[in-house]
Amino acid sequence: MKLACRITLALVLLTVSALPALAAGDTPPQQQPAASAANSGAGLGAGIGAGLAIVGAGIGIGLVGWSALAAIARQPEQKGAIQVNMIVLAALVEGAAIIALLVICFALVNKA
Repeated sequence: MKLACRITLALVLLTVSALPALAAGDTPPQQQPAASAANSGAGLGAGIGAGLAIVGAGIGIGLVGWSALAAIARQPEQKGAIQVNMIVLAALVEGAAIIALLVICFALVNKA
């Protein structure tokens, strides 16, 4: 229960801290056109999506490291092969997170 509360609080704080950066615009407020219903929540959605992508990558890398340490503890003689596979899997997880963030950035740029 405590872990769920901490994760929820972290996601809320991450989303709230990202809102000012995503809400910044190039034009002054008096010259902005009225937001259409299609893109009115684009900044909020991008903030939540970016937060979930980063949290997912963190959990994935944590699980990879945890499994690698457990495998090394069971078979210390296979340490080299396990470390190589761990690094490859961590890079794949991190690559997926970066691709998710790029998709979010392109969605924000092309929302007009």
